[in-house]
Amino acid sequence: MHIASHWIWFGFGWRQFVLAGSVAVAGERTAVGAAQRWWIGEYRSHPPCRSWQEGRQQQQERGGEMVLCAQQLQLPTAPLHTLRQAGRSVIPLPRPHRRSRRTIAAMASASSGTPSPVVLGCGGISIDYLATVASFPNPDDKIRSLALKMQGGGNTGNALTAAARLGLRPRIISKVANDAQGRSILNELQSDGVDTSYILVSENGNSPFTYIIVDEQTKTRTCIHTPGSPPMVPEELTEANLSSALDGVDIVYFDVRLHDTALLVAEEASQRKIPILIDAERKREGLDELLNFASYVVCTAKFPQAWTGASSIPAALVSMLSRLPNIKFVIVTLGEKGCLMLERSTTDASEAGEIDAEALFESLEKKVDQSSTIPKCIASKSNLRISTDGVGSISGRLLLGTAEVIPPGELVDTTGAGDAFIGAVLYGLCTGMPPERMLPFAAQVAGCGCRGLGARSSLPHVTDPRLAGY
Repeated sequence: MHIASHWIWFGFGWRQFVLAGSVAVAGERTAVGAAQRWWIGEYRSHPPCRSWQEGRQQQQERGGEMVLCAQQLQLPTAPLHTLRQAGRSVIPLPRPHRRSRRTIAAMASASSGTPSPVVLGCGGISIDYLATVASFPNPDDKIRSLALKMQGGGNTGNALTAAARLGLRPRIISKVANDAQGRSILNELQSDGVDTSYILVSENGNSPFTYIIVDEQTKTRTCIHTPGSPPMVPEELTEANLSSALDGVDIVYFDVRLHDTALLVAEEASQRKIPILIDAERKREGLDELLNFASYVVCTAKFPQAWTGASSIPAALVSMLSRLPNIKFVIVTLGEKGCLMLERSTTDASEAGEIDAEALFESLEKKVDQSSTIPKCIASKSNLRISTDGVGSISGRLLLGTAEVIPPGELVDTTGAGDAFIGAVLYGLCTGMPPERMLPFAAQVAGCGCRGLGARSSLPHVTDPRLAGY
């Protein structure tokens, strides 16, 4: 397409900065370069304005609705690279100065006058190589991949990316090598607004990476991880950097990788009375020491029984809170079955009659609305004396959270669903969400993340309409 001039529309939206361009038909919506993350707004039927001041005035008059202002720009007459979107040709704008999401978030925060909460994470980051296959191969098979994607990964990197897109200000302590993978890891985190100032870059060795095989038929994934080398050691985190990393932090998160360094961070965070959330994915070296500092624990379905030896998940949760008196709650994620939380009461329920943990769990299961497709939370009464044979009892309540029922045609990949859930829990804790809202919110964020290949491609932003109800 050869043109001498083109109408460019600039839109203004509430709590976001929207660049709209090349709108040929009213109502069309598309993007100019996914890598640039510039969004084309939707052409409204009301008359466009002629300046950004007029646009802001109209926006306020319409209660935050996006308005448009028109400015005629001269574009080159030579052909430009043409994007294809739904069969239409779209002429992109000349590449503008690119603001990172961190800059945009800071601008939005400054306009509201309230700084966003800060979360510090210490743990794993990597590059993921995701290969989609028709079905998982048998030994000695040779198969072809249906799709291949390279994307940032690692539990801490994924969870903090989710938290950043929801509006928190994450910082990360970790280590990469000065190689192509390391540079890609840093660039991707920075583009999502994660502060990488405390990531150590080694001149030697290799950055962590993971091969992930995604089974298109079963929607399961198999991970083969290669750790970074040489690993991070506590001596590499200076006292000055540790102090700076913890300044102004609202919560600290560990995935139990880099456990020696994590223990150093946990000790200092505990002295500063900063709450700590632990991702207990499985039994790892250093986990028991870190759990002693934990305020909150989120764990996988297999972990509670493996760690406690209890006969059931509800009994294992009672055992965990009994053994770890500083923990306020523990959440176990159950995949498509949702999650289960045991929350400790702030007052003792010793006067109340005891109720068996498994019986209480079964009573909550019976209250689940099987016809609902959106995440819900069913909570027991507060301040119950919840017990289990051979373990003891604790004062608290049990909460059952359901998962989103994702249509088969929309479910792409479950990689990183647990990390997305944790990122949303971090957001919920920092913003004061009650558990009855936080559990469905976290399930919704995790569900959004399952709709794209890899752990991060479909993580939602705080402005996502699917999160509006929370």
